[in-house]
Amino acid sequence: MTQPAGPRAYHPDDRAALADICVRTADNGGDSRHLYPDRELMPSIFAAPYACLEPDLAFVIDDGTGQAVGYILGTANTAQFVEAFRGKWLPSVEKRFPALVGPPRTPSEEMINLLHDPERMILPELAAHPAHLHIDLLPAWQRKGYGRALMRTFLAALRAKGVEAVHLSMLTSNTPARAFYDRLGFGEIQVPDPGPVTYLGRSTEADL
Repeated sequence: MTQPAGPRAYHPDDRAALADICVRTADNGGDSRHLYPDRELMPSIFAAPYACLEPDLAFVIDDGTGQAVGYILGTANTAQFVEAFRGKWLPSVEKRFPALVGPPRTPSEEMINLLHDPERMILPELAAHPAHLHIDLLPAWQRKGYGRALMRTFLAALRAKGVEAVHLSMLTSNTPARAFYDRLGFGEIQVPDPGPVTYLGRSTEADL
């Protein structure tokens, strides 16, 4: 029987849907299939490790039939997550995506470099916001309140763990995403030489 669409806890059966959502939103919010031929590459960096290592902080928007059409994933402690990524997650995917022996020459190789450098997530300027997150919704499910519902669910889960603040990084050029985060109370965190990304953070306590 069809149920109302809304957030629920991630289930391992959602793994393929998570990968699909990640791929279809990984090019500055749009479909990335033309950039990364291997459909597992982007999920192996930005989605699957979170669902694997911290499934209790993984939530999806269910379309009412059991199908995930959006997700929010993250970690309560970035430093601990990086350690687990290096020690547990990377060995499970490095055969498929081996480390480069030279500089990256393609978009896929640039992402493989990121995969093999989880320590890039640890910046001293982010220490006061130890948790971090990734949130993505398929285009048809955006601008309908589901992103806010996911964020509300995720922040409540962080509060339950005693985590006081969370951060995220986004491509600075993705102005619709920035407008969304601004509406949800995120503020910019100044980081030296951030490259193409902007870092945003907020307390887990304030209501949405």
